[in-house]
Amino acid sequence: MLRCVAQVSLAAALVGAVFTLPSVAAAAVALPPANGQLDYQIGGAYVPDPAVRIVDRDRTVAPVPGKYNVCYLNAFQTQPDAARWWKAHHKTLLLRRRGAYVVDSAWNEILLDTSRPRKRAALASIIGNWIDACRRAGYQAIEPDNLDSWTRSRRLLTRSQDTALASQLIARAHRAGLAIAQKNTPELGSAGKAMGFDFAIAEECFVYDECGAYTQAYGHQVFEVEYADNGGRRNYAAACRAHGAAISIVYRDRQVVARGRSGYAYAAC
Repeated sequence: MLRCVAQVSLAAALVGAVFTLPSVAAAAVALPPANGQLDYQIGGAYVPDPAVRIVDRDRTVAPVPGKYNVCYLNAFQTQPDAARWWKAHHKTLLLRRRGAYVVDSAWNEILLDTSRPRKRAALASIIGNWIDACRRAGYQAIEPDNLDSWTRSRRLLTRSQDTALASQLIARAHRAGLAIAQKNTPELGSAGKAMGFDFAIAEECFVYDECGAYTQAYGHQVFEVEYADNGGRRNYAAACRAHGAAISIVYRDRQVVARGRSGYAYAAC
């Protein structure tokens, strides 16, 4: 669900990049307000502060009227509570190694199998229905998470396979009139923008010294999330001093729980 892997060499990862252009121009969609205050609510919805201009919520939750709304969906791994559904209806689309499901142990999420064109087409159809539902609900953009799942696949998946699925999702989002975020994955460099991603949501890019990989591609359309359990307020304050005037930065608890729940933390600059 959230970023928890260490920085990967940008130069090495750019070798052998494979991507295709979306079928609808990115200019046809509405982008989030550049450097607008974000409230990252993917772990639980609540009423945002009046100053918030952008709200990011799970696809199962309604958007907030009067805000720019981003619809979160797990596009490359299963949500833990959805694993039973995937096993019952689409078990052949779950990645396996020697008969056992390949799991992102940090979040207990099974990786989706992007290894073959027919499997990517099937996944794009399922996730495409979610994208269309986001549009019908009133969202303006989507955030497909875990694009970098190949790095957790035990070498069973490749970057080109995951980006091939991403290209299909970009095209589907643009056909629906939605903007689409590149979630993490600084390894893409400028390739993410060339693929058709419209903006970036970057978790802990200050901590891992990756923010430049996003701003070079997306300029002010970068939305940075720093977490309380990895450097805390000190790193968040340093990030604000370093580039808070140029891009939107929020400080959140790792589980991104709803306001009023134990552990909740939020700040923005």
